[in-house]
Amino acid sequence: MPEEDNILLRGLEAFAELGYDHASARELARRLGVSHNFINDRYGSKAAFWRAVVDHALGVQLARLPQADPSLDDAEQLRQIVTAFYHAAAGTPMMGRIFVNEFSSDTERLDYLYERYIAPTLQLMVPCIDRLVASGRMAPIPMHVLFFAVIPPVSGMVEVPLARRLGRPEVTSPQQQAATAEALAGLVVNGLLATASGSHLRA
Repeated sequence: MPEEDNILLRGLEAFAELGYDHASARELARRLGVSHNFINDRYGSKAAFWRAVVDHALGVQLARLPQADPSLDDAEQLRQIVTAFYHAAAGTPMMGRIFVNEFSSDTERLDYLYERYIAPTLQLMVPCIDRLVASGRMAPIPMHVLFFAVIPPVSGMVEVPLARRLGRPEVTSPQQQAATAEALAGLVVNGLLATASGSHLRA
């Protein structure tokens, strides 16, 4: 593994385990196996290092999310986007812990996650959701309700100790992960489509 990739991976592990505030420059340097001044010299600050860690973990995953395909039915397109998101979550489970840490605090880091990764992911879904709503196949759903309908099931992909207690095999193959992502996406999208037969959701 290239040195830079190894440094960013160790940084991801440290931030996931300790949280941003408890990951001191000294502790980060110890875990990275570098000098105390390395992070400031290489990245400029701990905050800039955190952003580099996040970009390294999520940038490729975001690029792999499917783009709009007008040949697909809107429900199928939504299912593909959600499935791809769950695959990405399974590939970066430590980011799940970082998201949990950051979602509860109103910080510049949350702004960064929202603007760079959360909003672009949601925007992939919005056009097909708008068409599904317009055609009566889905009830109007506020964005914050939609977000928390789609995101929490990621726990099924990344919360391994709990999943094992619930019956997940000790060792999961890529095929098993793919099947889990498909099943979760099916449950979520089918549930969203089912809202069309009930009352509209308002926040």
